[in-house]
Amino acid sequence: MKILSLEEELKTNAYPGRGIVIGRSEDGKKAIAAYFIMGRSSNSRNRIFVEEGEGIRTEAFDPSKLEDPSLIIYAPVRVLDGKTIVTNGDQTDTVYDGLQKGQTFEQSLRSREFEPDAPNYTPRISGIMQVMDGTYCYAMSILKSVKSDNGRPDSCSRYTFSYENPVAGEGCFIHTYMHDGDPLPSFEGEPKRVGISGGIDEFTGRVWESLNGENKVSLFVRYIDIATGEYETRIVNKNQK
Repeated sequence: MKILSLEEELKTNAYPGRGIVIGRSEDGKKAIAAYFIMGRSSNSRNRIFVEEGEGIRTEAFDPSKLEDPSLIIYAPVRVLDGKTIVTNGDQTDTVYDGLQKGQTFEQSLRSREFEPDAPNYTPRISGIMQVMDGTYCYAMSILKSVKSDNGRPDSCSRYTFSYENPVAGEGCFIHTYMHDGDPLPSFEGEPKRVGISGGIDEFTGRVWESLNGENKVSLFVRYIDIATGEYETRIVNKNQK
């Protein structure tokens, strides 16, 4: 598969929705995750990322303007026993609880499906990274609707992609929507292979600047040292307190 430029993928797409990038640094020493959110409505744009324990959560920038919180307030990132979970919804908690019960990433997500936001039926995208004893692997998932001719979902399609011993300087990128539209068209195919370069600040800056200026809301980036498990985090919010 061709290695794409993550920056170009973002610059040429005004509305990929929410996106997850997972990969490995050029020197092979760091496991890398990024998660961004975008918004078209005032409710979706009224959000920021804040740190919570080893993970993050979304919260309303202006609580007085918060409308329906059900699909926009959640914990996108949680950490359990060397596993970092990154998702675009409250299925983060589903995976976390499933792992605690001895289930796999894929088994945990069997209880979930796409979001109930007709007519878009937004896919649930999820990722999990495991850094343990100097080794690194990750997996990504998308749960999406099967749409009939009149736009109503028939069933849920489930896809899981696993990556062992990821290649240095490369990552995979999955996002909720192919592009802007009405209704919004769901992501198609397997995660895109993208190049990854630079330290955490350079990488964070390039991703943030590549996102559409009107629609971008927040960005999370984490670099995890594969040898030690220690990590650095960067959060960028369009709305600043």
